[in-house]
Amino acid sequence: RAVAMSVSHSSRLNKLVREQYMRLPQDGRVQVTYVWIDGSGEGVRCKSRTLDKEPKSIEDVPEWNFDGSSTAQAEGSNSDMFLVPVCMFRDPFCLDPNKLVLCEVLKYNRKPAETNLRHTCKKVMDLVRDSHPWFGMEQEYTLLGINGHPYGWPDNGFPGPQGPYYCGVGADKVYGRDIVESHYKACLYAGVKICGTNAEVMPSQWEFQVGPCEGIEMGDHLWMARFILHRVCEDFGVVATLDPKPMTGNWNGAGCHTNYSTEEMRREGGLKHIEAAIEKLSKRHDYHICVYDPRGGRDNSRRLTGHHETSNIFEFSAGVANRGASIRIPRQVGQDGCGYFEDRRPAANCDPYAVTEAIMRTTVLNETGVETKDYADH
Repeated sequence: RAVAMSVSHSSRLNKLVREQYMRLPQDGRVQVTYVWIDGSGEGVRCKSRTLDKEPKSIEDVPEWNFDGSSTAQAEGSNSDMFLVPVCMFRDPFCLDPNKLVLCEVLKYNRKPAETNLRHTCKKVMDLVRDSHPWFGMEQEYTLLGINGHPYGWPDNGFPGPQGPYYCGVGADKVYGRDIVESHYKACLYAGVKICGTNAEVMPSQWEFQVGPCEGIEMGDHLWMARFILHRVCEDFGVVATLDPKPMTGNWNGAGCHTNYSTEEMRREGGLKHIEAAIEKLSKRHDYHICVYDPRGGRDNSRRLTGHHETSNIFEFSAGVANRGASIRIPRQVGQDGCGYFEDRRPAANCDPYAVTEAIMRTTVLNETGVETKDYADH
């Protein structure tokens, strides 16, 4: 009964009845679901429309609009916002030929909304295209019941201490694997570049990885993977939170570790380019902390304590195979002399556009200090 009470009412609707309708033919018409980032910079919103035929590319999907006053992105007196399609995926919920379309948000004057961080990220990625930056991001998240309590935890108390849960197997060690496996399959169907998943250190905490993705593709695919996660959780009646420290005390927080390389880092002898990039990052730690969560570092300050496999938010550090460092060089990379490195500082609720843009500004465009350059006129 306690488990039943922790899921939403809508999840108890008869899914077999829904399947009856989902099998009906569409007579050549297509349902397109537009997905965008709202005014919080963390939440995603969506709405759907019908197109007369299946779009074959993103150019076939028309612009649309929405009420920005209802998403904390505009005032009611001037509320229309533009949805500009940028990346299209197959729809794992309504199935082929229906589509999910990720959109940028523009204001009434066609300027990017405040939480549209893709706009400048795309400019930067275009500038550094010749370096062929690859990213892989490890999205940690925590499953909660509809009551806000970690899913599967005792109603009045805590599970046993951390230890048996990471990559665990068994009903007493992992909670919610059905959700994780459904999300994985849905991402594969959609065309999201999901590349793995595992149970994390805190019970009810999980991780999926997206990548390798080049340039702007990283943010596009991670945001769509997040949307699919929230949508899958909706079907199961639970909540996925990206809060960087959902439980206070002796529990691991949630990050979004970012693996990164350029073409010269991946070549033989690339370790010297990796070390040069880390040196640049070491001199710009404050800037990166500010953009690695939506609140200028305040969220990460709850997580980056120097404990629970994190570095201290006030100090920059790097090391081979060191999960307590800001930057980790994998042991295999140290042995091979080339490859990639992992920035362990981004919070679980970071904007991947902001993270990848910041890394490129510092390591390839050689920016310094806390200010960023505007390349719009170049």
